[in-house]
Amino acid sequence: MKISIQKSKINGKIIAPSSKSYTHRAITIAALSSNSTVINPLISKDTEATIDACRAFGADIQKKENELIIKGVKGKPQIPDNVIDVKNSGTTLRIMTAIFAFVDGVTVLTGDSSIIKRPNNPLLLALNNLGINAYSTRNNGCAPIIVNGGKIKCNKISIDGSISSQFISALLISCPLIKTEKQEIITISIIGELKSRPYVDITLELLNNVGAKIEVKEKGDLKFIISTNQTYHLKEYTVPGDFSSASYLLAAGAMIENSDITLKNVFPSKQGDAEIINILKKMGADIVWDSEGGIVTVKYAGKLHGITVDVGKTPDLVPTIAVLGCVAEGTTIIENAAHVRLKETDRLHAMAVELKKMGVDITEELDKLSIKGGTLKWGADLHGWEDHRIVMSLTLAGLVVGNATIDTAESIAISYPDFFDVMKRCGADIKILD
Repeated sequence: MKISIQKSKINGKIIAPSSKSYTHRAITIAALSSNSTVINPLISKDTEATIDACRAFGADIQKKENELIIKGVKGKPQIPDNVIDVKNSGTTLRIMTAIFAFVDGVTVLTGDSSIIKRPNNPLLLALNNLGINAYSTRNNGCAPIIVNGGKIKCNKISIDGSISSQFISALLISCPLIKTEKQEIITISIIGELKSRPYVDITLELLNNVGAKIEVKEKGDLKFIISTNQTYHLKEYTVPGDFSSASYLLAAGAMIENSDITLKNVFPSKQGDAEIINILKKMGADIVWDSEGGIVTVKYAGKLHGITVDVGKTPDLVPTIAVLGCVAEGTTIIENAAHVRLKETDRLHAMAVELKKMGVDITEELDKLSIKGGTLKWGADLHGWEDHRIVMSLTLAGLVVGNATIDTAESIAISYPDFFDVMKRCGADIKILD
């Protein structure tokens, strides 16, 4: 799908979509429990992949208005009848790889053209060190992945934390359910910096809600201490709003002249991307968060100013920050960002390539983007890289200068299917070309 974007101002009151990260985890943990209800889930291409995978291991999941009614497998997932296709969802791939590692039998997991390029070696190595035979069919650490599930032979492993927090979340969800003759303790040690740590905190929050016993040791190397033979009990869970998706709406209000946005359903949570509020404040935005009421208001208040942002914990904000930097005065630096190259696409490179088409003075380094503000000059024919976050962030740039097109725009269905409709209701001149 290709869209055209003209210069527009944005005004309106919007309900933020539900969190994709929380939805993935809530569905999976509910499916591993008994009878559960997940309220206000995000239904998108990614979360549909998780629903399908959970159904494949035996869970019964029914959609009812704004709820999912889930009859889980009580900690005893089954080997699926067919190959698991995770589509574009890296979260689904990593979590399901770890779940099926401890189920007797062989599971095959694969996905789309993006998924089969994304690395999984740290997770595969960790599972093999536990005694599970899990490997890439092409011996490159990427899907298709074959998991020959069974019993663990070791209870102490180390895993590289610098590539993706999803590997650690996958192990945290699956390891408490491992069946052993007597209770054993599994120790997971993290090597290096744990990038995107807030996503692990989201996982721990949900696991704590269902009574999982996981000890976190912060002194020295980060360690997670997990008892086996546990069970999950999730009766009802309401998914909070998504700060990653909210970032585009908040940025629009702050950077587009004469704009005024009120965003609802943005309550405090473990989401690292709530940092977008502090980032906008530091850039000089007129933004107020009533955290108790879950309401954020942001109004255009003149030019923003450039800042330096460490995105080690917030990689999904990179495309949004890059566009904000284009309209801010001075230089914006996005640093500690090498892991952002391992997302649906290489987002550092993609943003540098596309923003240069619009006249932006942007420099790409191994783990950094440097953006000179005030250099967003004109519209262009832009490539969306089949990446929802690239498309949504470039849409903001198009609203500032107009005369822009973006292809592969259908990718927004991964996390925010209603994005264009919401923006149009708020005044955005966006048209579908094909």
